[in-house]
Amino acid sequence: MNEKALRTLEFDKIREMLVHHAGSDLGRKRCGELVPADTKEDAERLQTETADALNRLNLKGTLSFSGIPDVGESLLRLDRGGCLQIPELLRIGSLLSAVARAKSYGCPGDRGDDFPADSLSEKFELLEERKAEALEISRCIISEEEIADDASPGLKSVRRKMKATSDKIRERLGSILSAASQAGMIQDALITMRDGRYCLPYKSEYKNQVSGMVHDQSSSGSTSFIEPIEIVKLNNELRELEVKETEEIQKVLAALSEMLAPWTESLRYDREAMTELDFIFARAQLAREMKAVRPDFSDDRTVKIIKGRHPLIDPKKVVPIDISFGQTYSMVVITGPNTGGKTVSLKTVGLFALMGQAGLHIPAQSGTILGIFPEVYADIGDEQSIEQSLSTFSSHMTNTVKILEAAQEDSLVLFDELGAGTDPTEGAALAMAILTFLHRFDIRTMATTHYAELKVFAMTTEGVINACCEFDVESLRPTYRLLLGIPGKSNAFAISKRLGLSDSIIKDADSFIGIRDKSFEDMIAGLENTRKKLEEELAAAKADRREAAVDRAEWEKKNKAIEERRDRILTEAKSEAGQIVQEAKDFADETIRRINKLGGTGNMAALEDERRKAREKLSEIAPKETLKKAEKKADHKAADFHIGDNVLVLSMNVNGTVHTLPNAKGDCFVTMGIMTTKVNISDLALLETPKEDNSKKVHVASGIASKALTISPELNLVGKRVDEAVAELDKYLDDAFLAHLAKVTIIHGRGTGAVRQAVQNHCRKTKYVKSYTLSPDYGSTEVVFKE
Repeated sequence: MNEKALRTLEFDKIREMLVHHAGSDLGRKRCGELVPADTKEDAERLQTETADALNRLNLKGTLSFSGIPDVGESLLRLDRGGCLQIPELLRIGSLLSAVARAKSYGCPGDRGDDFPADSLSEKFELLEERKAEALEISRCIISEEEIADDASPGLKSVRRKMKATSDKIRERLGSILSAASQAGMIQDALITMRDGRYCLPYKSEYKNQVSGMVHDQSSSGSTSFIEPIEIVKLNNELRELEVKETEEIQKVLAALSEMLAPWTESLRYDREAMTELDFIFARAQLAREMKAVRPDFSDDRTVKIIKGRHPLIDPKKVVPIDISFGQTYSMVVITGPNTGGKTVSLKTVGLFALMGQAGLHIPAQSGTILGIFPEVYADIGDEQSIEQSLSTFSSHMTNTVKILEAAQEDSLVLFDELGAGTDPTEGAALAMAILTFLHRFDIRTMATTHYAELKVFAMTTEGVINACCEFDVESLRPTYRLLLGIPGKSNAFAISKRLGLSDSIIKDADSFIGIRDKSFEDMIAGLENTRKKLEEELAAAKADRREAAVDRAEWEKKNKAIEERRDRILTEAKSEAGQIVQEAKDFADETIRRINKLGGTGNMAALEDERRKAREKLSEIAPKETLKKAEKKADHKAADFHIGDNVLVLSMNVNGTVHTLPNAKGDCFVTMGIMTTKVNISDLALLETPKEDNSKKVHVASGIASKALTISPELNLVGKRVDEAVAELDKYLDDAFLAHLAKVTIIHGRGTGAVRQAVQNHCRKTKYVKSYTLSPDYGSTEVVFKE
């Protein structure tokens, strides 16, 4: 990417913004060297890294990259077998600490977190912490001026001796100082050091009376710093110990350097990886600051910017722009008044292209699409050169010539005021020729202009579209909105009138405009009015659509509530119906048992009493609506009934068969299953019987009686599944009970015991089962019925 375009489009200022978000010197240097990628693959990779870093920032917070020093020279010294000094070792320790911090942040799997893998996971995983080496450095080195006493046994021993010797010297000097002070020989009662040796400040007039070595004298000459002869030997011992201390410290530093020497490549990788991560997270921090989004990249150099905001304009003042070109239109010609936002629109498109290819998110809405342009060329601004004696036109034309020579099909070219600075007729002609040349090679181009000829060129040339920056004539202020498809007006007359220019002058000026030019301007004005009306209608339609969406959401909410209520009512009804059915079944079982018991005694009164109880119970359970409907059908005469007719006993809601003809009171006997009872015809409703079934009519009681003759006292369930066995068992027990069998045997086999357990569970729940007993071989169960 050519540096001139980067400067012209102010990409260097974006780099400066990025630098402020880096945490280390190496990271800041890397941010300052940022350049756009040339290929879609590289741009997508950079964007993915930025997006993943931004996701981590939002979910896990920030990661500090401070303390990542440049240890390159130190690592070279280690490769050569050199010994590192304290500051160098501290810098490596700082790098290792930063690596450990990044490893903990970026590899959550080590802590049990379920953070999904992304494009940065491998970078974090490949970092090598070197915990032992980091701990050893921090244990041995306290600061740049101090090595810990425990760094080595030798150093600890030497420092212990140094302390003991120093204490002896101070104790001895204390005695000498006390005696000399009493004699008035001491200038100040303190122990001082000169050239690393302990001394006392004697008055200069007494220096010849003191046995010792003079090391220094005050500037006034009144004080002499003398080392008494009594402590010379101790001072010498202390100096020797200091030399040994230095030797021990060098041994410690050599040991630490030797410890790090095998890991220079690992440390070198850590330095590079941490620098790269700092660079990536700086891009994410910038994206979060700008409220930017990741752009998509097209394969055909299509550009579609949605609500794009120039990143260098105050976010509170910037006006978002929408612009799209590259598919139907490869060239955009922007017209309109000065200070209307044409140049800003031009720079926004160019800067977004550079930022997107450099891996930076752009301040726009999601869905924004950018093309991949290996080269972006821009001729923007007044580049008049006094040194080279070039006018504005000449300077622009020089740049234009260079652009035309270098531009390729996959380039993006941006011109500001193309052809300006010279005769308007010739300038417009040159501008049209230049744009035609670029259009011939399908080069994506944007150009701003005031020339009406270029407006016509855009309207009449396929693949070229007009655009303008909206201007509010009433307020004399630009709105900075970019409008595609409409050429702009200069609005010079309207602006001049608002500023106070007399109507007569404006009228004279209007007379100088040719009819063709005036018609063209009137056409533009008409287009502008039409656009405003369409925008108003569109806004109203959107408002109606939003209102309809709200109404629909409210309707769907109410409908959902109704459906939920319906489902709840149905569920409750099913549950209640199930309870009613179970109660009816239990009552029927119990009634049948009693009727069977009374049937053998011939006690008709008792049987009739049982029938009455059953009728009353069924009247409680049966739905009133069903009974009412049935009652309406019960308007029959005695002559309507014949023996064998199918009837419905209304009070019991049970089907039966007429057994005898009605007497004078309308009473007749009706057979219902195994029970025959007297019923009045007012309680009966005739049921239709298909003709084809007449030959097959049999009494239910006869069917049950025949079943009683054929029912087996044993049921074999061996080899059946549990669900099959339970269904067959349920039917068999009902038939056996109705057949008046006292007991039956259920053969289920031993097997896994699942069928045996199911049989016993079912018997336990059956109300007419008195008891059940498992056989000694566990292969069958004997079931005894209640009487």
